[in-house]
Amino acid sequence: MPTGQTLLYFIYVLAAASTILAGEALYFSFAKRRSRVRTINRRMKRLVDEVPAELTLQGLLRERGLTDSGDFLFGLIGLNRLYTQSGITGNPLSFAATFLLAGLALASLLSIFLGFSTLVSLIVFLVVGFVLPLLVLRRARNKRIQKFAKQLPDALDMIVRSLRAGHPASVAIGLVAREMPDPLGTEFGIVSDEITFGLSIEQAVRKLSQRVGFEGLHLLSVSLSIQAKTGGNLTEILHNLSSVLRERQKLRMKIRALSSEGRVSAWIISLFPVAMFLILQILAPAYYGTVWNNPVILPVFLIFGSWALLGDFIMYRMVNFDF
Repeated sequence: MPTGQTLLYFIYVLAAASTILAGEALYFSFAKRRSRVRTINRRMKRLVDEVPAELTLQGLLRERGLTDSGDFLFGLIGLNRLYTQSGITGNPLSFAATFLLAGLALASLLSIFLGFSTLVSLIVFLVVGFVLPLLVLRRARNKRIQKFAKQLPDALDMIVRSLRAGHPASVAIGLVAREMPDPLGTEFGIVSDEITFGLSIEQAVRKLSQRVGFEGLHLLSVSLSIQAKTGGNLTEILHNLSSVLRERQKLRMKIRALSSEGRVSAWIISLFPVAMFLILQILAPAYYGTVWNNPVILPVFLIFGSWALLGDFIMYRMVNFDF
């Protein structure tokens, strides 16, 4: 066989082998990505990367603003607790710095380029830099607690079935951590790891209650503490607690349905004046004439704006119930 033809065949073999290897690499990469997607919660995604369980636990705690032992990271306990319970992951200082820089940039834009007064720019900076992140954290915490409240009865039922099958409590909690999605799956995974590394079930669940902020977990913590000290049928206790939490959830949804008309009315009444003001400013900028130059206009806006916010707060309290 001529040398040139042999070289050509050799090139063909190399090209075919390269294609096969490239296809295999893409397949394994895709398969690994699919395995990560199929993992049911954030903790399981971390464990897919074959990271040691202790490092996974420390990483999950640190990204929630906690120390490696699960304690609050910085001295402002109220803010630290709010950040942790919101479920937002990342460095708390970076989260705060993002809003501060955004508020500073927006205030500078209003003051330098658009000619707004220093007072207005300062108010915008305070609202964006300090008030807005608190509102974002509170909203994220409330949504997360609502998800947790829906999941917890099913998780307790799973623990009860596991206990009745003869498994110890730690194994039952680990089963919930593997089978339940976030936010409950990762939180119970942290509980399972903390029990593995030396904490008692009561201590781990107490820390869980602090991380989540759901009152049902406080009931669970108290139940486990009483059962550990006085004895009793843990399976029956958890089954009854699951029934209580499920009935409370049904009552809460019923109240939300009955109060929906009041909540919609509050939104319409609150947003209608603002929407009309913006529409007039766009369609007829001279509608208000020279009223903006009147020195009384700012106090009037502050007084009636505060009055409107007070009305919104009263309507909010009328359609939200604590029970």
